[in-house]
Amino acid sequence: MAGRFKILVVDDELIVRESLVAWLKKGGYQVAAASGGREALESVERAAYDLIFLDIKMPDMNGIDVLKEIKQRYPGTMVVMITAYGSVESAVEAMKLGANDYLMKPFEPEQLALLVEKLLQHKKLIDENILLREQIATAAVERYQDMIGVSPAMQALFDMLERVASVDSPVLIKGETGTGKELVAKAIHARSPRRYAPFIAINCGAFTETLLESELFGHEVGSFTGAVKAKKGRLELVRGGTLFLDEVGEIPMKMQVDLLRVLEEHRMHRVGGTRDIPVDFRLISATHRDLVKAIEEGSFRRDFYFRLNVVELEVPPLRARREDIPILADFFLRRFRKETNKPVEGLDKKAVDLLCSYDWPGNVRELENAVERAVVLAQGRILTEEDFAFLKKTTGGVEPRSLEEMEKFHIQRILNQCRGNISQAARILKINRTTLHHKIRKYGLQGNT
Repeated sequence: MAGRFKILVVDDELIVRESLVAWLKKGGYQVAAASGGREALESVERAAYDLIFLDIKMPDMNGIDVLKEIKQRYPGTMVVMITAYGSVESAVEAMKLGANDYLMKPFEPEQLALLVEKLLQHKKLIDENILLREQIATAAVERYQDMIGVSPAMQALFDMLERVASVDSPVLIKGETGTGKELVAKAIHARSPRRYAPFIAINCGAFTETLLESELFGHEVGSFTGAVKAKKGRLELVRGGTLFLDEVGEIPMKMQVDLLRVLEEHRMHRVGGTRDIPVDFRLISATHRDLVKAIEEGSFRRDFYFRLNVVELEVPPLRARREDIPILADFFLRRFRKETNKPVEGLDKKAVDLLCSYDWPGNVRELENAVERAVVLAQGRILTEEDFAFLKKTTGGVEPRSLEEMEKFHIQRILNQCRGNISQAARILKINRTTLHHKIRKYGLQGNT
């Protein structure tokens, strides 16, 4: 068991350092050494140690100052202060700062062995308790797959999900881009009587009108150029499950009529076909657009809207539930730590403060991307404010002044929010794709950051 524990010996005296390392290695422990305070801090930045023997008097940095840094950044690491010039005052100060014990030079090997065994057993119990607390906390917050939130807004949403899951009524999910509308749809499906049938999603804004019609309704052979074989649409493939129409506000007017008929008659026919095909599914739709305004502007049918909007759910933007940001950031950090196999253990307070103060125009998706980027590029075990410095640039570290600068800043923000999806960004900006491409070239913007 000793071999799984890592110990760091910090002392500027070579003979003490080598003796301690030799004794501890003889006991089967993994041992490293540092000749001063600064080297010790660099070592704990690179690797996690269970126990550190730390000399108080060192030429480059006082051991008490090193202890403060270690306990502030890695409070779970056990530290034993060692010195040949001990005093009651320094011992008391070290213990107040979180040192786990205090040893006077020279050491007796038997005394050292007993102390190490006692401290590492204590560390093992602490680690097991931390792991248990993390498992309990994870079970408590992962209430709906990746949907996490302790805020009143998310708790209210979870309550609504429980109530609508058991019925078969159409649901319209509203919310800004990146808030997790598809996760809400999947959560409803997973708790519905249709959960053993397929969940089929389609982004209505990602297809041309002709392709969207074919994707939804399917087609018969020869119904259009290139239709060399018959194809089932998603209305057929869903077979007793849930159909999720994402960005439903992008559906053309003619197809709104066709879908309205399907919803009322529970039957359809493929493009180019005449045979009625019965269909059975629950409809869940989502949009970031104001559909009432779209009705007033004549781009969305009122009867189709009322058919979709039997139950309406609103997913709150991340800036409206800032108390969820630390929990989400920690959740994403643990996920990306596992995926990237990088030894990143957490975030310091300044990093959390920065995340909580940022507005997150791209919502949870933007936070997820930010944590992934920070984990991938991290050089230490704890993510700091510097690891999220790119957010300061996004929020306006250099405040735009002119109208042109404002336009450049706004377009880049929308592109980031849409993960470089030109069609989606163009819709949000209410310009066509050609104009957006022109502005990207003009300002030298990046399609996806």
